[in-house]
Formats: sequence, C-alpha cells, structure tokens
Amino acid sequence: MPRLGDDEALARLMNHDHGVLCTVHAERGVDAVPVVYAVDADNRVGVPVDRVKPKASTRLQRERNLEGDPRATLLVERWDRHDWSKLWWVRAELRWQPEVDSGTEAALADLLGDRYPQYRDKPFARVLAFRIAGITGWSASAGNG
Repeated sequence: MPRLGDDEALARLMNHDHGVLCTVHAERGVDAVPVVYAVDADNRVGVPVDRVKPKASTRLQRERNLEGDPRATLLVERWDRHDWSKLWWVRAELRWQPEVDSGTEAALADLLGDRYPQYRDKPFARVLAFRIAGITGWSASAGNG
C-alpha cells in the first residue's frame, strides 16, 4: 500500500474541495468539524468564518480551541464503497497563525472566492490562517488521485 510522497499529498490537499478540521478542546479532546478551505503557494491554509451559513455567533468554538492550543489537523479523503482501489487520504498537520497581515488574509479570501461560488462576494467575518507543519498521505493504489 503506497504512502504518498509530500508533493503528491500536497497536490491532493490543494485539489480537494472540503475536509475535516480537528482542533483540541480543553475538556472534550478532539473537536472535528467539516470545512472548506484553500491552500496558497506558500503552504498556508485558509479556513473561512463566513456569514453565509447560519451560526449562533461568528466567534466559533474552533477559534477558542486554537487560542488554547494552536495545533490543528485537516483530513481529506476519497471514499468509494464499490472500488477500494480508489481510496486515499491526506492528513495535514497545521499551526494556527492568529496574527496574519491583512494582505495574507485577503489573498486567502480571494482563493476561497475563486474556489467556491458562494464566497465570490467574500462574505467573511474573517479567514483563519494556518501554516502546514507536516503532511502525510496514503493511497490504495498509485495514480488514483
């Protein structure tokens, strides 16, 4: 079973359209939530806090978790219940960057707007910025990205 090289894992992460972001809650442990994201050429990941989907508040639990522990994981995968030779996953180890310059946040917002039609008008309260600290992946067979 082939382990993906870093370049292939990063390419799959960049081309996938959603994943599960995991942060650490001080009492419950892992908090996992589905997210959309964008990856820039400097290996930064932008995760939007948008005004599109209903929320009780724009101050999300994942941000409170990151304030206590800036580590996060983004997991993306391909599942095919009929053909397991197409299975793969990529796990990106992330570090939250709470203080990014406005240019970085704007560039990540632009990438999100280019990727997702719902975000073309950039309806963000903010964009959470992460740096990829490590990446690993696995594929059931070569060339099934």
